[in-house]
Amino acid sequence: MQLDTPHLIQYGITALVVGLILALRIRRMSKARPLTLERLWIVPTLYAVLAAALLLQAVPSPGGWALCAAALAIGAGLGWQRGKLMHLSVDPATHQLNQKASLGGLLFIVVLVAARMVGKAEGSALHLDVMLLTQAFGMMALGLFSAMRVEMYLRGKRLLQQARAVA
Repeated sequence: MQLDTPHLIQYGITALVVGLILALRIRRMSKARPLTLERLWIVPTLYAVLAAALLLQAVPSPGGWALCAAALAIGAGLGWQRGKLMHLSVDPATHQLNQKASLGGLLFIVVLVAARMVGKAEGSALHLDVMLLTQAFGMMALGLFSAMRVEMYLRGKRLLQQARAVA
């Protein structure tokens, strides 16, 4: 398969934008940020609404539902691993829970986004159902962000309990 010039330009611009965003994100990753356990539900809820909207836009076939369920399960497994890559710490004096993103976690997301972009771009050329691919990646994102937040919640709660027990 040969890429024409407009596709190369499109991929180049996308790579440039992603590279710029990554550079800015990597710079911010070295700083610990406060983590509020009570707010971890917000992002998964937003993704659940988006995933539901995708599924209602074009209801999948039974095979499509199976693909979406598998994508949700895979996303949950990947999200749990990504959650484990997040560095959590508790300030011993204030018992403030802090999070610090890891480079591995960021690269993990970049690979998933790249796979999604290639799937969407090349899906129609390979005669794949692009809407079903979008729905499956939406379900994968829902599983990923939900499981990541659950893992962080459980670990953060445990760290806070340990810090309070010591004090």
